[in-house]
Formats: sequence, structure tokens, C-alpha cells
Amino acid sequence: MKFDLIIAALLGIFLFHGFCSSEKAPNYSFMRQATTAPEISHYDYIIIGGGTAGCPLAATLSQNYHVLLLERGGSPYGNPNITYLSAFGSALSDLSPKSPSQRFISEDGVINARARVLGGGSCLNAGFYSRAGPKYVSSVGWDGKLVNESYVWVENKVAFQPPVRQWQSAVRDGLVESGVVPYNGFTFDHINGTKIGGTIFDAAGRRHTAADLLEYANPSGITLLLHATVHKIMFKTRGLSRPKAHGVIFRDALGKKHKAYLRRGEMNEVIVSSGALGSPQMLMLSGVGPSEHLKAHNITVVLDQPNVGQKMMDNPMNAIFVPSPVPVEVSLIQVVGITRFGSYIEAASGENFSGYRSSRSDYGMFSPKIGQLSTVPPKQRTPEALEKAKNSMNALDAAAFRGGFILEKIMGPISTGHLELRTRNPNDNPSVTFNYFKEPEDLQRCVNGLKVIENIIESKSFSQFRYDSISLPALLNLTASAPVNLLPKHDNISVSLEQFCKDTVMTIWHYHGGCQVGNVVDQDYKVIGVDNLRVIDGSTFNYSPGTNPQATVMMLGRYMGVRIVNERLAKEESN
Repeated sequence: MKFDLIIAALLGIFLFHGFCSSEKAPNYSFMRQATTAPEISHYDYIIIGGGTAGCPLAATLSQNYHVLLLERGGSPYGNPNITYLSAFGSALSDLSPKSPSQRFISEDGVINARARVLGGGSCLNAGFYSRAGPKYVSSVGWDGKLVNESYVWVENKVAFQPPVRQWQSAVRDGLVESGVVPYNGFTFDHINGTKIGGTIFDAAGRRHTAADLLEYANPSGITLLLHATVHKIMFKTRGLSRPKAHGVIFRDALGKKHKAYLRRGEMNEVIVSSGALGSPQMLMLSGVGPSEHLKAHNITVVLDQPNVGQKMMDNPMNAIFVPSPVPVEVSLIQVVGITRFGSYIEAASGENFSGYRSSRSDYGMFSPKIGQLSTVPPKQRTPEALEKAKNSMNALDAAAFRGGFILEKIMGPISTGHLELRTRNPNDNPSVTFNYFKEPEDLQRCVNGLKVIENIIESKSFSQFRYDSISLPALLNLTASAPVNLLPKHDNISVSLEQFCKDTVMTIWHYHGGCQVGNVVDQDYKVIGVDNLRVIDGSTFNYSPGTNPQATVMMLGRYMGVRIVNERLAKEESN
């Protein structure tokens, strides 16, 4: 018994601190192209998606078991568009087939993006790092102690304190002056008031992504395949009371088919970590979803699960662009105002971000290629229309882009939509509708947030960064009439903040849902109605955690990895 306790203690040390043989990014010996994979292979765990949740999950499980991590994209390392803060937006603007970003347009007409790269959305986003609040953790039933330990595990690799300079300081002070109090200083924690949050960009402006968490992996316990597109999960059904996942079929970059099977063992599992679009899409492609919809695509129904793809949510974001009479620093999200009425106020600035670049090849948040600040009617979703918008930008003076955005994002949201397959090709985007502002409470939160932004702009603290000659209504109309907004314009939009919210709605890439806890997966993230299959990522969220979800998605990968290992070790010990 004493020997068993010693072994358990050693396993715990390895689990929480990692083996000494771990490797440093980007020199992972276990990372290779899927073209090198054998036709048939066997593992304890197969994880579909090397994204924000998949990387920490795989790293944790690899300490004790043999893990296959399948990523449909490539490596983020060596790509300056991913690595450098100053290049933010470039990866999102890249529409090539090899881009780390894959554009999609929701049926609402909002241009959006999904990740197609190891590290997932942490390779594309604005880098803000902030934890979920204690109430969120309690409401979803997580173990608070393990949650905190998992956050620290993530933060030791990828989270930093940002350098806060003049423009961000003015926004911070303007928030406090506007009543978003108290000022809580720098913290990763979710606390009402104004704070400086963390960032995944270090002091040199280099991005650290979820892929860096693979430094915790046991190199001999993990195989990571890049450009490995999973086409379906395989199930056993014959002689079983419930379908049982037992492997996956994936194709490499050359289109060659490979099969990876679970090894014998009742606790071995396939885990889907493909994100809020990819995970419900993968379940449907594998025969788990609404039966009539699957039959319409000639997909054999494994389990009629009508909740797959339902309750899709995207937190709407609205912003006001404020031209500055003086130069401003390049900054992404650093300051956040956490209001008591359900709106989060954030800001970003600088020529590279707010739009102007000397090459005029891109326009940051105003970029027609990114599509931010655009809701595009279906008939106008053409490259020609976006090129026309870009040409309109070229005609503007550089000073028009000097300044920054102050934005608000609503919590929740309450409004929900749904996701459906377009084709059986996993590389194709599914059809998704978010129904922005369908619920009146969401719209009211937007209006209340915009009122705070107006107060910041008019505050004494922010006065040096705005033109006295440009009124608030003029700023609203300026933002709403940006050339990349291809919607029919409403005259004098500043009269109605409700109309401004609807006309200028954009995404902040925090969409979630489609495989929610309680509807598609249980509290242990096991898919309801089938065996040996889990979903662990943002698709399981019923509500977006904190101000920005990436910290919690990375934490969740680690958290569930630890839980799975501990539960398995306990069961093996009892046997």
C-alpha cells in the first residue's frame, strides 16, 4: 500500500509539472506532416483538433498515455503574420488555401473567421488573456481548486502583463471617470470595474499560442500530425446497446486515407476539440445529429441527436472609431471595463490596427478582407465588392486612419441560432446563423455599452486623443459609413443607438455553442447516447466565459485532461 502511494505521488508530480524530457517550441520531435503517417495506427486517445483546447488536452494526456493529435492546418511557427503583434490582421486577411484563417460568412451576413492552424484561435486573435469569474466557474460545476491550478499551468507558458502606454491609459482613466469602478489594476481575474488584463504577446511583441503548451507534452507519448483532415469518426454498433467510438478516418495533404483506431481498453476515447463550428460539424459528418438533416446529406445515422448544432451563439461587438489629432501607439486589447449591466468595454489603437499602413495593402479592423465592421447582404458577397471597398479606402488620407477603436461586447449572449451542414466535405464551412440582437436584452446591453463609450470619448482623461471639432453624432456616422460596410445605409444613424448596434454589428470571434453541456454532452463532456466519445472545447459553452474566452478554453483543455487521467488512474488502481 505504501509503495502504491509513492507511485501515485510520483504520477501526480509528473502530471502537474511535466517530465524533464519535454521539448521547447518549435522544435517538437513529435510534430510531423500527416503524409508520413502509417495507413493504420492505434492509440489510447485520439484528439481531433490541435487548437486552443486540443493542445493543452493532448499535452496533459500524453504524460500517461499514447495520444494522437490531428490538426487540419499547419504549424504557426515561422509565420510572421501570426507571431508579431504589429502584423495583427494579416493572418485574418489571408484568404489563400494555406492560410491559418478560414473565412466564413454567417447567414446573418457578418464576415467571420475560424482557425486552420496548430494553436487554433490563439494564433489569430487580439491576444487578450482574462479568466472566467468565480460565479461562472461555480455555475458550470467545475472544481475551483483544479480550475485555478489549470489557469496557472497555462499562464506559466503564455500569459504576460502588457506595457500600457498613453492611449490605453487614457481609455483606462476615461472608464474610471465614466463610473466603471473600482480600478483593479493589472489582474487576470474577472472583477467588476476597470482593469488591465493579460496578453499572450510578450514584451517583445511576440505571440505565444496554445501550441506552446505542447512544451508540457511527453514526447514519447504523443504523435502530432499536421494537415490531417478528419472525415469521420468510426463507430461500432453491432451487438452493442449504444454506439461506441473506436477510431477516425483522416486524409493527409495529398488526399491519402488513413485510419487511426483506439487501442483495446474500455476507457480509451476519441475526443473532439475542433471548435464551435468544427465540433458540431464533425459529429454530424460522423452520423451524430438531427436524423432528417443527416439523411438529406446521405449520411448514415448513428444517433439521432437533434441538439447537435443548436444554440449557436456569437457575442456581438460594436465599436466607435475615434480619429486622433496626435499619433497613438499600436496596441491591441489591454484595458477592459467590466460593467454591472452586461457589457464589456475594450479598446485597440495605432496605425497598423486602426487601418492605415504605408503599403496600403491592409486596413486592420477596417479591412475589407477581414470584413470587420461589415454586414454583407448575400448578393454582395463577391470579391469584386470587397475590392471596390478596398479601393475606396485608398482614396482616403492617412490621417483618417490615425486613432483607435473603443468597442463594447455584450456578455452571454441570450440570442441563439443554429448550424447545418452544406456539404459532406469537412473542409467546407457549415452554414451558421447567430441571430444577433434577436433578444431585446442583448440589444439593450449594446446600447448601454455605447453610452459608456460616448462618456469615455467626452471624458477629460481622453481629451487629447479626440478632435474637439468632431461631435459624437459625427463619430457615430463616420463609423457607420465606413466604405467596407456594404449594407444599405440609414440616414443619420446617430439618432438611434439601437439602429447603430444593428447596422454596425461585427464579430469579436467569440462564437460558441453547438455541443452544449446538458444538451449534447454531459457534465463530464461525454457525448450523450454514445460511448468512448467526448467533446472538449468552446462548442460546449452555454455562455461565453469572462470578457474573452481563450484563457478559459486553454484552461478547460488542461482541466479535463487532469480529470480524465485522475479518474482513469483511480479506476485502474481499484482494479
